[in-house]
Parts: sequence; C-alpha cells; structure tokens
Amino acid sequence: MDGTLYEKKLSFSIIKLHVLKLGDDYNIMIFGGEKPHIGTSVLSVPRLSLSGDNTISATSSVINMIGHKDEYICRYVAETVCKKKNAVVLCSGGFHVDNITKDMIDEVLKSVKELADMI
Repeated sequence: MDGTLYEKKLSFSIIKLHVLKLGDDYNIMIFGGEKPHIGTSVLSVPRLSLSGDNTISATSSVINMIGHKDEYICRYVAETVCKKKNAVVLCSGGFHVDNITKDMIDEVLKSVKELADMI
C-alpha cells in the first residue's frame, strides 16, 4: 500500500499528510516541522447527525501524548474526511517547530484545512 502524499509548503517548514485507503476506511498520518512525531491519534466514526437533518457527522475518540498539542490538527482532518467520505478515519501524527509563533500556528492550521479538503 503506497497511499497518497499531500504536502503544503509553509513560510517556515513543510507539512505533509500521508493517506492510506484501507477498504472503505482511511489511515492518515500528519507530520512535519523540525521534529515529526506521534503526538495524538484520533479515530472518527461516521454517524447520522443528531440534528435530524440526515447529514453525516462524526464521533471521535482521542489519545494524546502528555504535553502535545497536535489534537486540533488530527481531529480536524479525521472528522472532515470522516464526514466527507462517510468512512472510519484514523489520523495520527505531530508537527513540531521550536519557538513557534501564533502567526506560524495560524499558518499551520490554515494549511491543514486546505490539505484536508484535497482528500
């Protein structure tokens, strides 16, 4: 299984998403920065929305490493792909840059959203 690699060049680094399709499901890794790592894993399972409008939503379970802040990017990708594809999605990974600034974090978040929309 080779999967598909999506990447986005940032002003200060590169962020990558490696996507493997496993039957109807997806296994996605997010990594980049100076120290790629596994900081969190998010498993999202599709379900009908509780709003009653017959749209697909997601229920997610999260495992975080202590002190890591990668949940937001992994949760966003897992839930976005889960709802879009109506599939179970596991997203794991981490992005780390020493002395990251708020502007850099905003750039990472924007890029993650763009990459998730490509899947």
